[in-house]
Amino acid sequence: MSEAIDASSIMSMLRKRLDTVDVTVDSRETSEVTQVGDGIAYVAGLRTAMAGELLQFTSSATGKVVYGLAQNLDADRVGAVLFGDVSAIKEGDECRATGRVMDIPVGRAMLGRVVNPLGEPIDGLGPIVTTHHRPIEFKAPGIMARQPVCEPVQTGLVAIDAMVPIGRGQRELIIGDRKTGKTAIAIDAIINQRNSDMVCIYVAIGQKASTVAAIRETLARHGALEKTIIVSATAADSAPMQYIAPMAGAAIGEFFMYNDADGNPADAEHPGGHVLVVYDDLSKQAVAYRQMSLTLHRPPGREAYPGDIFYLHSRLLERACKLSDANGAGSLTALPIIETQEGDVSAYIPTNVISITDGQIYLQSNLFFQGQRPAVDVGISVSRVGGSAQVKSMKKVAGTLRLDLASYREKQAFAQFGSDLDEATQYQLNHGAHMMELLKQKRYAALDVADQVIAIYAAKEGFIDDVDLENVIAFRDGLTASMQTGYDELRAKIRAGILDDAVSEELNGIIAEFKDDFLALNPNRAQLDVESAAEETVEAEDQA
Repeated sequence: MSEAIDASSIMSMLRKRLDTVDVTVDSRETSEVTQVGDGIAYVAGLRTAMAGELLQFTSSATGKVVYGLAQNLDADRVGAVLFGDVSAIKEGDECRATGRVMDIPVGRAMLGRVVNPLGEPIDGLGPIVTTHHRPIEFKAPGIMARQPVCEPVQTGLVAIDAMVPIGRGQRELIIGDRKTGKTAIAIDAIINQRNSDMVCIYVAIGQKASTVAAIRETLARHGALEKTIIVSATAADSAPMQYIAPMAGAAIGEFFMYNDADGNPADAEHPGGHVLVVYDDLSKQAVAYRQMSLTLHRPPGREAYPGDIFYLHSRLLERACKLSDANGAGSLTALPIIETQEGDVSAYIPTNVISITDGQIYLQSNLFFQGQRPAVDVGISVSRVGGSAQVKSMKKVAGTLRLDLASYREKQAFAQFGSDLDEATQYQLNHGAHMMELLKQKRYAALDVADQVIAIYAAKEGFIDDVDLENVIAFRDGLTASMQTGYDELRAKIRAGILDDAVSEELNGIIAEFKDDFLALNPNRAQLDVESAAEETVEAEDQA
């Protein structure tokens, strides 16, 4: 006989089943789009929306989801910028508040890949599997969470490592007119990190897609792509995408800085990573932000830029730092690039970024067209970290290099108006010209810091003063090759910062021996003139 069913048994069974049910209620405020155009959408209501909140738009026609970023919080509507396929969203489409700030996927799987500012791969090599997310806007660490910048970032370029050194955690601006080699310096610096422990991130803002593809190919050819992440917002992308590109690059870099090699939070026992981020360039980000702001009907300020353009760049660049040992001692080094118009460094955006950063590498058009590559103007270029970011041996040999070159440039200008020069002035002009020639470097021809120190030492001690100018680079490269073949122990000492009397004496002997062999194969013009005159004298005596 079956068991009788009554009300109490039914209630007991229902209670048991209800106890096992685990549900959550997701409440979101929903509204609709009232106006859309130029990548900007205005949404009615959304009274709980926050500034910088991620908004979810759904197309009523196709069901496609597009995300946006809340920017203007007006009394009766919210102004948002759209990312992705902005043409899919029309008036009347649904908009929901997500309750979270905008973030992007980050992780080591991104190494060697090209992604857009949303963290999506655009290189055709398949999806990227990541396990972490980071907000694109993140508060920079405070003073107590940092430590002084004291470790060098070697670019491999003599003119920079000797006179404008860059340290891990520093913000060093690269500034100059277009086509003066700004990107070339940044790419050389990235390539020079291929054997270091630094992860590199190159953020392309408003560049041509072909330019980004060429940079990717260059990095791959020189073995640096596997340690580099390229974030690309090309000129064809919308202004909002170009606006968030640098912040996306900083967020990806912060993942490596704030976490150890296993992806766990860094601390004293689990050191964080070291990152080099290149923002190429912030001038175009400022233009994109100006376009967004004017479309959102924000009041224009100087040069039509919005009033918070300084705050935009400052909160981005403040994220570059050297963390304290208790926080893992990771670092994020920023190399922002700014393009000037006709060398006008007093324009709005250049002066803003100069005041935010810890120094600038100024590239001069005149030097570039004269064949001085890299075209670093030592008079304006400066690093506010200075010798703290140099090995001791480099600091010792390059201490007076800037003053020597500045004195040379000054005397060179006056020498154009006079012909009778005393011996001391002639010596300084000749020595300065040889030093300037020594600083020339081709693309992708980075020098190890030990080889840089040896080259500058040879120049300071006068070994190259009687070498013809056109042979100075050949002398430097030959000396470098000679040192690399048989003097590894000596180079290791110099790389460790040792340049005492014993090392100097050994260097003097090696360089003098190399110079004799070099001049035997490449005699200078003065020596040839003496020999020619002697031959003519002997020939005249024979005829007599």
